Amino acid sequence: MSADDGIRADWAQKDFYAVLGVSKDASSEDIKKAYRKLARANHPDSNPGDTRKHDTFKAVAEAYDVIGDPDKRKKYDEVRSLYGSGAFRGGFGGGGFGGGAGGAGGGINLEDLLRERAGAGGGGFGDMFGDLFGAGGRRTAQQPRRTQKGADVESTATIGFTEAIEGVTISLRLTSDAPCPDCSGTGGKPGTKPRVCPQCDGAGSVVASAGGAFAINETCPTCGGRQLVYDEACPTCHGSGRGTSARTIQARIPAGVRDGQRIRLRGKGAAGLNGGPAGDLYVTVKVSPHRIFGRKDDNLTLDVPVSFDEAALGAEVKIPTLGGAPVTLRLPAGTPNGRTFRVRGKGAPKPDGTRGDLLATVEVHVPAVLDAKAREAVEAYREATAGKPLRAGLFEAG
Repeated sequence: MSADDGIRADWAQKDFYAVLGVSKDASSEDIKKAYRKLARANHPDSNPGDTRKHDTFKAVAEAYDVIGDPDKRKKYDEVRSLYGSGAFRGGFGGGGFGGGAGGAGGGINLEDLLRERAGAGGGGFGDMFGDLFGAGGRRTAQQPRRTQKGADVESTATIGFTEAIEGVTISLRLTSDAPCPDCSGTGGKPGTKPRVCPQCDGAGSVVASAGGAFAINETCPTCGGRQLVYDEACPTCHGSGRGTSARTIQARIPAGVRDGQRIRLRGKGAAGLNGGPAGDLYVTVKVSPHRIFGRKDDNLTLDVPVSFDEAALGAEVKIPTLGGAPVTLRLPAGTPNGRTFRVRGKGAPKPDGTRGDLLATVEVHVPAVLDAKAREAVEAYREATAGKPLRAGLFEAG
């Protein structure tokens, strides 16, 4: 029997329900209450120097880490069921239990049994226990290391007004964290062999006090969560396993994006660790102003200069649209300065696939210079309307 097998047998014989003082069919809430009560009573901060209570606290934390998690609890119950049936009592060997190599004499091959329990593709005895006892189980240097998602990356892009309305694909030059190119992210000197981290026993995390009656798992400070350590650090990254990566990506900015909006591009961030998924890229979009168009929510805005006679007598005025053919704006006689007309469907795209409107606001234009004929006409207009002063009574005391 190997040392690892001996440790696994010890795990299989632990009764975590008894450690917490609850029955096997206890509810999750009852298990949590029992853990809190025992952790509070045996916490090292409340019992300095009492090694017995310190050991109890560790045992309680280990028990709750397993049966306090529904998935781990299910696997643990399966292992305990196998142990209770006698499958473990013949010792750990290459062939099975209760017999010689190959399972002679009716012995049970536990590797086959656990693979059958775990389903097709199961990793056998070591994988099942490694899954179940992540903080306490030992790993070998040949086992897969824990994957880690890559970091998210922030970037800023400036696009044109029309591009924001219609959507555009842009090129972004990114610099982000990446696995060290020399050690491939292991942190060890190339050519050297790793060993299991002595502090976390290859779990990648350790149990630490969170104050009060609680304990939490945190990344192992010795291996940084990589589960393995090297006696000689990589000279390029000095053992961190990280480097930098410069790359150019194509990013699609959706139609209708607004100035200052933050776009999330999944999987476009920094590369993951140990085969983990890449992080995300967050792009903050800056939109350059347009020469004549503005924007209000999903609507576009446009100021339309008109002459006095057009406003007074009425007119048909052609106005532009963004990226489309001009449309005709019909001004009724007596249109006041500042009146806004709505041209439906000529605005920015909405998330539901429809478009906002174009809001055209009339600005009555007053000429700065008049020629003789125009001046004569205006004076005639003044004379014709002299009996109807606009400000009659406006400044009279109330």
